[in-house]
Amino acid sequence: MSASTPRTVVRAATGTGATLALATVALAATGTAGHAADYTVREGDTLTAIAKRSGTTAARIAADNALADPSRIRAGQVLRLAGPATAPAAPATAPTATSYTVRDGDTVSSIAQRHGTTVAAVVAANGLDSRAFIRAGQTLTVPGASAAAAPAPASSPGTAAAGYTVVAGDTVSSIAQRHGTTVAAVVAANGLDSRAFIRAGQTLTLPGASPASAPAATPAAATGASYTVRTGDTVAAIAKRHGTTVAAVVAANGLDSRAFIRAGQTLTIPGAATAPAAAATSSTSSGTQLVGNTFAGRTYAPQVVGAANENKAALLAAGVPSRSAMQAKVVATARAMGVDPALAQAIAFQESGFDQTAVSPANAIGTMQVIPSSGEWASQLVGRQLNLLDPDDNVTAGVAILRSLVRTHDDLPHAIASYYQGSGSVKRNGMFSDTRRYVANVQTLMTRYS
Repeated sequence: MSASTPRTVVRAATGTGATLALATVALAATGTAGHAADYTVREGDTLTAIAKRSGTTAARIAADNALADPSRIRAGQVLRLAGPATAPAAPATAPTATSYTVRDGDTVSSIAQRHGTTVAAVVAANGLDSRAFIRAGQTLTVPGASAAAAPAPASSPGTAAAGYTVVAGDTVSSIAQRHGTTVAAVVAANGLDSRAFIRAGQTLTLPGASPASAPAATPAAATGASYTVRTGDTVAAIAKRHGTTVAAVVAANGLDSRAFIRAGQTLTIPGAATAPAAAATSSTSSGTQLVGNTFAGRTYAPQVVGAANENKAALLAAGVPSRSAMQAKVVATARAMGVDPALAQAIAFQESGFDQTAVSPANAIGTMQVIPSSGEWASQLVGRQLNLLDPDDNVTAGVAILRSLVRTHDDLPHAIASYYQGSGSVKRNGMFSDTRRYVANVQTLMTRYS
């Protein structure tokens, strides 16, 4: 991806209701601590996860194994792990396991984080399925967790799920980030649909979040705003317009000493009222409304529609590959990631007709019509940050989500339905009438591409 590639505007309330597919992983101990070891990649592995478990870095593994694309590793591939890769295989010094009773709002991810262990370890110790499904009242064995790390009783603050009341301008992504949880966890805990649609005044359960960190009455101005950089902008000018300081913008976005920014980049403006950002995103710089505010009978919030318009303008300005070129990318990516190319093409055609400039009022972006927080989930699945405005990343995100849905559902129709409606909503409500039509269309299209 070149430095000029525009970045996605992420203010839309988005997400996917499916639970991440998880797989048990183990190091192949072919060496001793301090020496190199071989590791065989398993389903669900990412380079980042392997590096974390092995006490090294993804960059080191990529370099040692001459990986051209670190985001693409395959099951059965043997990686050489240098350094203390096999140290985790020595259980002698590991703390003993503890028992934990699941409470409402808990996720395997939040339990593992609180006990200083990993999701994979909890899944393996309890024989959980690929969805890592747990229920309130269930007793889990938490491997490698010390007694000191065990959470206090249910009444203890900081361990139980917290409640949060949505305020104007909130998105699932921003709420999850502020409360130290994930988009997928919030979507699952609240049974949100594939768009992760929320509304002002709605009360959300935040799994693993401390009640103290959930300020329901926090005004939108305190949470900051997002702003997409335009040609000619400087950090000083942006800070002045939003009533903040250069130092605050630099710190909030991790900018270097030059405070370098580029057109299309999305900045967090700390302490800024959302009004300037909303005004900036209500239309494109030319004042033309490229994306409407309704779809399938639903009207979307101005912030969501504004972000969709900025993304549409960025795609049109940057230029995108042709529809045939995007179709070729879908086929190649599906084959590389072990997804049926006929399914991936059918989804892409149904969603956008292979049009990378397509953006919906819900801020679903590009060929695969992926919404920003679903893009965050896809980034977790592939182990690197994806930019939905980038043609290759957009296809990768959609195919990664498809792969996870196919793996975690009993049949193909429900996996297809979950791409459109969201897994949580499908499980709770069954397929809506428009979802059934969507599934039928996709399955018909699959015969065209088989």
